[in-house]
Amino acid sequence: MIYKDVTEAFESLYKKIDSLPENPGKTKAVYNECFTIKDTSKLVVKTPERKFKTSYAEQEWIWYVSGNRNAEDIAKCAKIWYDHMDENGNVNSNYGWQWWRNDQYRYVVEELQRNRYSRRAVITIYDGKEWEEYQKDTPCTLAIQFYFKTDPRILHMSVIMRSNDLWFGFCNDAYCFIKLHQSMCEDLNAIQGEYTHFAQNLHLYPRHYGKNI
Repeated sequence: MIYKDVTEAFESLYKKIDSLPENPGKTKAVYNECFTIKDTSKLVVKTPERKFKTSYAEQEWIWYVSGNRNAEDIAKCAKIWYDHMDENGNVNSNYGWQWWRNDQYRYVVEELQRNRYSRRAVITIYDGKEWEEYQKDTPCTLAIQFYFKTDPRILHMSVIMRSNDLWFGFCNDAYCFIKLHQSMCEDLNAIQGEYTHFAQNLHLYPRHYGKNI
């Protein structure tokens, strides 16, 4: 499916998921959902009922860029982070901490500078080899790949999720992923292209059923 922007994607997918019966996992969900967002100049979901907080999303982005996996400060803005902290206040879902690990971000930039059409420009987040570290916090994102198609000026991005809550997760993640896409384009002197999002499980929790979308 192709959507013009994140708002159209959110609203269409909300209606699709909310129309479904609840599953045994006590969510409504679609599986292996893949879609592309054409206009990546718009980061914010504008749906009135969603009441997207750009100020929070920007704080989350700044926290990611810092690479500091300690969540004590961001938890003051979104209490859910308290549930994911270890005894030191750290989490695995600071995506910046993940993309700076072993210089993955720099590797992607240098790989695409070396070969504009490389298929290796991938940042990995969730790692099954680290399952023992996921007792408190399991990253929802599997990987982010950057690539050029036929035009060496236009950089595209694909995000692969193992699990994605549409109401909060997708909206905040899309904001930060698009910012990451922008950053990569700046480093590669490229134009920002399409954003393709794949979620193996894209879902709504009961408190978000039946909204006026």
